[in-house]
Amino acid sequence: MEITLYTAFLLFFVALAAGTIDAIAGGGGLITIPALLAVGLPPGAAIATNKAGGFAGSAAATLQFLRKRQIDLKKSRWMILSSFAGALAGAWALTRIDSNILKQLIPILLIGFALYFLLSPRVGAQDRTQRIPNAAYAATIAPLIGFYDAFFGPGTGTFLAISAVTLLGMNLTRATGHAKLLNLSSNMVAVVFYALHGDIVWAFGLPMLAGQWIGGTLGARIAVNRGHQLIRIVMVAMAMIVSAKMLWQG
Repeated sequence: MEITLYTAFLLFFVALAAGTIDAIAGGGGLITIPALLAVGLPPGAAIATNKAGGFAGSAAATLQFLRKRQIDLKKSRWMILSSFAGALAGAWALTRIDSNILKQLIPILLIGFALYFLLSPRVGAQDRTQRIPNAAYAATIAPLIGFYDAFFGPGTGTFLAISAVTLLGMNLTRATGHAKLLNLSSNMVAVVFYALHGDIVWAFGLPMLAGQWIGGTLGARIAVNRGHQLIRIVMVAMAMIVSAKMLWQG
């Protein structure tokens, strides 16, 4: 498909805004997928092309969190591998199982997490006692969420951040950084999967990729500088918006 200069600029700025929000709290796909559909991409191509931009945004945000020392790569290495493995299984399952089975469950979970944050304003304000070992998290939670990201997707960043706060005892800024790291791992699987199947429309994906790279960089810097209070507000808002959208469409 051909793309006009106007459309390329439009997608770039949409992706920049989405990448900024996504780096802070996730949910950028709520902005980018409708934009890709609006410029004429079929649904399957829009989802695949969106993953390419999402991968760039996750990579840029992860790099910024690393530079600001909000990610411990040594402790995360097994989580990265298990998230990758879970995403491989999710991509395989996507070709064989109807993902509609999750449409009713996920909004309920996201609303529950949003209420938890609203009613517990000090959650994630600082590091707390870790409830499970890193190895246990890598063996259970990381692959499950990696599977979910490749198989279905909405709310992945929220699930990762919440699990890091409640189970690994991280403050919300560090949890968001580690969420982007694991999200990057599972996004990589999705991008390779879609690219090998020829589903990504690169003429539309490249301006999205550039915009989300810049947005991911900007969003991560804002998250680190403004801390848990901003992240909590944006995360609650995005969780409620994702839930409302899924319930409306379901």
